[in-house]
Amino acid sequence: MNKKSVLLLLIICLITLVQMPVLAHCEIPCGIYNDRMRIKMIEEDIFTVKESMNAITELEKDEHSHSNQLVRWIMNKDVHASKIQKVVWQYFMTQRIKPEQKKYTNMLSLLHQMLVYSMKCKQTTDLKNAEKLSSLVKQFEKLYFTPEK
Repeated sequence: MNKKSVLLLLIICLITLVQMPVLAHCEIPCGIYNDRMRIKMIEEDIFTVKESMNAITELEKDEHSHSNQLVRWIMNKDVHASKIQKVVWQYFMTQRIKPEQKKYTNMLSLLHQMLVYSMKCKQTTDLKNAEKLSSLVKQFEKLYFTPEK
C-alpha cells in the first residue's frame, strides 16, 4: 500500500469517527452529577410511555385506519422506554452505584428490574408494566437517597 492510499484511508477513518454521535453523559469522570434530575427524567419518560400506551390502545379501537399515528405512538413509547434503560445502565449502574456500598446488591436488583420492565413496556401496551416500573423507580429512589449507616 502506498503512502497516498494509507493517508486516504486514515482521512476516511477520521471523518467517520468525527461524525459519530456522542451518546454518553460523561465517563471521564467529569464529577458533574445530578441524581435527582435523572430520577425526574425517568419519571417523565414513564409518564410519556403511559400516554403512548393509552393513545395506542385508543387508536387500535378505531375502525378507521390511523396507521401513521399508530406507528408514531409506538415509536414514541419505545424511544422513551429506551431512554429509561440508558439512564439506568449508563448513568446509575456504570457511574453511580459502587460494589463497596452496603446497599449495592439491593440497588443493583432494583435497577435490573427497571431494565426488564422498560423492556416489557416496549413489548406491550399493558399499563401494569409501566405502573410496576414507576413503583420500582420509587423504591430505588428511596433506597438510593437514604444515607448508609
